[in-house]
Amino acid sequence: MIDVNIKGVPYGIAAALPRMQARKSGHIINLSSIGGHSVVPTGSVYCATKSAVGAISEGLRQEIGRDIRVTESELAHTITDPEARKGMEEFRAQAIPAEAIARSIAYAIEQPAEVSVSEIIVRPTGGF
Repeated sequence: MIDVNIKGVPYGIAAALPRMQARKSGHIINLSSIGGHSVVPTGSVYCATKSAVGAISEGLRQEIGRDIRVTESELAHTITDPEARKGMEEFRAQAIPAEAIARSIAYAIEQPAEVSVSEIIVRPTGGF
């Protein structure tokens, strides 16, 4: 989790950012999880890694200036712990479709250049 969720984000940014800076245009979108906003039993490390995605995204947004926008969007991932997996399956039974996440990302991308949608949290309208 640490290698992918924490180290992977800066690696992806490092691969794309120089090209965006050269053309003075771009939009980095980092997908995270609601786990970055609330900690659950058996998920402390996972939640910490997703919180790091938010911190990396916000820091980058502040550092790179006006030409390149940064957005963090929530997206759940699979879990290997059997009990936690069962809980997530029950949680996801109420989840919204992937198309809704895609529309929220499209919303961020479609904003005018002077607007940076820094964070989007997408949740179903149900009770969680």
